[in-house]
Amino acid sequence: MIAITPPPTRLILIVEDDAKIADMVANYLHMHGFATHTVGDGAQALVWLRRTKDVPAAFPALVLLDVMLPGLDGMAVCQAVRAFSAVPIIMLTARIDEVDRLLGLDIGADDYVCKPFSPRELVARVKALLRRSEGGLAIGVAASPEFTLDDEGQRAFWQGQLLPLTPVEFRLFRLLLSRPGHVFARARLLDALHQDFRDVSDRAIDSHVKNLRRKMDQLRPLGSGIASVYGVGYRFDPEPL
Repeated sequence: MIAITPPPTRLILIVEDDAKIADMVANYLHMHGFATHTVGDGAQALVWLRRTKDVPAAFPALVLLDVMLPGLDGMAVCQAVRAFSAVPIIMLTARIDEVDRLLGLDIGADDYVCKPFSPRELVARVKALLRRSEGGLAIGVAASPEFTLDDEGQRAFWQGQLLPLTPVEFRLFRLLLSRPGHVFARARLLDALHQDFRDVSDRAIDSHVKNLRRKMDQLRPLGSGIASVYGVGYRFDPEPL
């Protein structure tokens, strides 16, 4: 008889001050095989994440982060977390206007869900983001001598130096690097980053590209090499003109 080892239980951190919502989300995640840890305010969440960041068994696979939290709000928490971790983050927000959504993405969030939401949809989003962040996208990447991509660890390096990318930024750069000089339309980039086919504004891609450029500019003397093609999308030029 062949022994089948079940996959390890992944931990989801729920940062939500509404106890009823937190319990509902936790129950649905438990039904789908996830472990959960819940905290009710942003400062406490940040302390917990900093304390566990060097303990892989205790650090979450994904964070569900409410925007409206007492004290330190979700936007501030997300920005602080991105200073030391690329853990996938889904923002939970009652703010339905696009500006707030894009602000969440601009500071490093990977996805957002608007309240009120279906717990089934939320669990589906969690699973989809985990698949993508754990290497679910299969893209043949053309090797570049100055860049190294670690698919398993979702990390990118420029000449051995770590580019601190979020999972979404990593997938975006991976796709651009796969065909240097090729222009990727915004629709193609959206399909690669959001495979659940929901309606996401093209401006979300612009927001991710802006963050990716900024991080690459900080390390690479030639600049990011990510060029805008007006009315179409973006391409990666190994040697920017």
